[in-house]
Amino acid sequence: MSNNALIPQSKLPALGTTIFTQMSALAQQHNAINLSQGFPDFDGPRYLQERLAFHVAQGANQYAPMTGVQALREAIADKTAELYGHKPDVNTDITVTAGATEALYAAITALVRQGDEVICFDPSYDSYAPAVELSGGVLKRIALQPPHFRVDWQQFAAQLSERTRLVILNTPHNPSATVWRKADFAALWQAIAEREIYVLSDEVYEHICFAEEGHASVLAHPQLRERAVAVSSFGKTYHMTGWKVGYCVAPAAISAELRKVHQYLTFSVNTPAQLALADMLRAEPEHYRQLPEFYRARRDVLVNALSNSKLEVLPCEGTYFLLADYSAVSDLDDVSFCQWLTKEVGVAAIPLSVFCADPFPHKLIRLCFAKQESTLLAAAERLCKL
Repeated sequence: MSNNALIPQSKLPALGTTIFTQMSALAQQHNAINLSQGFPDFDGPRYLQERLAFHVAQGANQYAPMTGVQALREAIADKTAELYGHKPDVNTDITVTAGATEALYAAITALVRQGDEVICFDPSYDSYAPAVELSGGVLKRIALQPPHFRVDWQQFAAQLSERTRLVILNTPHNPSATVWRKADFAALWQAIAEREIYVLSDEVYEHICFAEEGHASVLAHPQLRERAVAVSSFGKTYHMTGWKVGYCVAPAAISAELRKVHQYLTFSVNTPAQLALADMLRAEPEHYRQLPEFYRARRDVLVNALSNSKLEVLPCEGTYFLLADYSAVSDLDDVSFCQWLTKEVGVAAIPLSVFCADPFPHKLIRLCFAKQESTLLAAAERLCKL
């Protein structure tokens, strides 16, 4: 390298290649069944694919409006009203983003200032912390304990300070596969009502919820939704993660700030995909209504197939992930165990410790069941030999 080459000082020095990329690469290398990365190995609805081709052929190939295509925002408003009893304003409250990750980044960047404290619950999705750090915020993590991963609301209240600016939550929760109840949102409101604290609710698995009372959304809570951003993902709902279309719902004042970031981050999102999704929401609403049943069946296939294994499967109330305790199989730490499992057993999984900042002493791995039944049975057969 010449002396003229400049190497930038990293703004995220602690960050390397994600575990998801690493495990998928390792799975490929060892020809393992990949239950690590969270994406389906089957395709999305035929109608949705046809509508994409239709809109491309119709010439809908130029920039969409910055906030999202009107037809899609209207369909989102109606779906939100049907599900959560709250109809967001089509023009001021809904922003279509390049996947849920962009919505999360834009919301955090818009709301968090230098020195602000942000609370999240560990284990937590890996995109929250870097966004908080880049905004100059300080992340305070509250560790949730297996097997139920419930929030201790007294512990939460004790973490609040004058500098707390934002609470990030995720329900149904990746990776623990647990869900918040309406009572959790009531407790959250009670704790922050008197303070100037915003809420970022990551609800990308809203339609993959198996809990009896269904998905509890921040949008269904009249007070919280006045200061919250709810984030959703069409990729998760329609098995099309590669389309990278998501959206967020927030009151006008919050949306206005969030859109300032969105405008210069991506400006707007894939036009024909937005139009196709608008058609899909209108023509086949039964798709998202039937999604809990669709994924519950896959969950049960994997759970039943593992019933004779040495793995202890934890309860799964939502998402397309399942946690398994491997204490009876190995003394290895979870990262080493997942590497061994991929190389020697031929199944790739994700270690839970990578979702936590503090040492995570539990022997838990995350398996993705958004796969064809044959894939799940083949993986379970290998895991039953442990």
